[in-house]
Amino acid sequence: MSLRFIDTHCHFDFPPFTDNEAASLELAAQAGVEQILVPAVSASRFDLVLALAARFKPVYAALGLHPIVIEQHDEAALDSLEQHLAQRPTKLVAIGEIGLDLYRENPQFARQQALLDDQLRLAKRYDLPVILHSRRTHDKLALHLKRAALPCTGVVHGFAGSLQQAQRFVELGYYIGVGGTITYERASKTRDVMARLPLSSLLLETDAPDMPLNGFQGQPNRPERVAQVFNTLCELREEAPETIAHTIIDNTRRLFVLSG
Repeated sequence: MSLRFIDTHCHFDFPPFTDNEAASLELAAQAGVEQILVPAVSASRFDLVLALAARFKPVYAALGLHPIVIEQHDEAALDSLEQHLAQRPTKLVAIGEIGLDLYRENPQFARQQALLDDQLRLAKRYDLPVILHSRRTHDKLALHLKRAALPCTGVVHGFAGSLQQAQRFVELGYYIGVGGTITYERASKTRDVMARLPLSSLLLETDAPDMPLNGFQGQPNRPERVAQVFNTLCELREEAPETIAHTIIDNTRRLFVLSG
C-alpha cells in the first residue's frame, strides 16, 4: 500500500524550485507527497507565494513576516499582510512563517515580540492557524501563545527543544513539526521527543531548501524527502507505519482545513 504525505513547510518560492516547479512537484508526487504548504517570509514575497498556490494544485500558501529578517518589516508590511488576509484567497490556509528568534546577531527582540503579537491578533481576527518559527525562544513563545488564545492554534515548526517544552505547546493545543533533524543519530534529544509525543500532535515537514537530511548535507533540501523523515519517525515510534501516516495526514488536514 502506498502512503501519502503532506509537506507542511517548504519554501517553494526559492531556488532550486524557481522556474522548475512542475518537475519538482512531480518528484514529490512520486514519493507520495500530495500537498505542500509554502510559508512566505516577507511582504515582498506574498504575491509570489499566492501565485504558486493558484498555479499548482498541490501548493497551498501561508503569509507571514519572519523574525529572521525583522529589519525588512514595517507598518506597511503589516498592512499588506492584513490586506491580503482580508481578500482571503482560496488557497491561503495559514499565517506564517512568524515567530521569535534569538539566534541571529542584533535580534531586535522587542520588535520581534511586538510583530508576533500583531500577527497573532490577525490570526484570531481572520480565524487562521499559524506556522511558528522558534529558535532559543520556546518558553517565551509559549507565553505569547497562551496570552493570544487562538481558536485555530497552529504548528511549532522544525522543533528541536526539550520534551517539557514540546508538551507545553501541545497542552496549548499546538502541533509539533517533525523535520530532518531526526535523521541525525546525534540529535538524540529531538529524536526522543518525537518518539514520546502523542501521535495526534505531530506534522511532517522538510523546511526545504533548508535543513538538509542526514546523507544530503551540502545539498538543497527537497519536499520529496519528507518521505525519508517519515521513515525515520517510524523507526522511532511503536505504531505501525500506516497508522503514523494516516494520523499525521489527518492532523494536517484538520489544522489547515485542506481537502483530500
